[in-house]
Amino acid sequence: MRTADVEVRRSLQSLPAELRQASEETPCVYEPHPNPELQAEGVERDILGLFVGEAFPDSGQEQLPLPPQIFLFLENIWDYADHNMENYRQEVGITYLHELGHYLGLDEEELEKRGMD
Repeated sequence: MRTADVEVRRSLQSLPAELRQASEETPCVYEPHPNPELQAEGVERDILGLFVGEAFPDSGQEQLPLPPQIFLFLENIWDYADHNMENYRQEVGITYLHELGHYLGLDEEELEKRGMD
């Protein structure tokens, strides 16, 4: 988990200041895999990351049961990286930025255009 936290912090530092401030307030939760409750809601067991809650551009418009947060599923990322530490570090950063993009209001198409897919 420490390696993942270092990579998330590194990713945050690479952001422009205006995005970094909003992003630093969004917790990043590290789990090995999606928990049974998430899986019961349709989240795939092998997913790498997940954003839940209200996106930043919509802040205050909805009352969702969960606050905005990013989940990184570290065992899934480790498996995806073929148990290679360099690949793992890189994929943690990529996955974090992808989920952060969802928090910032980007959909899958916009993430792909920005190389965050």
